[in-house]
Amino acid sequence: MKIQLILLTLAASLFLSPPLLAEPSADTLSDVQTPEMVQLYVNINTASAEKMADLLTGIGLMKAQAIIAYRDANGPFLSVEDLLLVTGIGTATLEKNRPALRLAD
Repeated sequence: MKIQLILLTLAASLFLSPPLLAEPSADTLSDVQTPEMVQLYVNINTASAEKMADLLTGIGLMKAQAIIAYRDANGPFLSVEDLLLVTGIGTATLEKNRPALRLAD
């Protein structure tokens, strides 16, 4: 009798619970990224100053030109952290932009 009661309770809970593979609701759709929300990547070894200034937070044209001048003088960046060697680029700027920074395409 106990087993039948347990099975009946389990069956009822499965029947009354929302389906596991249900369509996303309006609440969960806010977690979906639209094309406008997708972060663009910037290859710091090849990007132009204009592209860096447009796509990176806290990097204007002057800082982007400083990045390129450093790259031209010292060769390609070997790590994203090497940006800290560029005058005017600090830890906060690096961390804000880390998800978008790439060393290769």
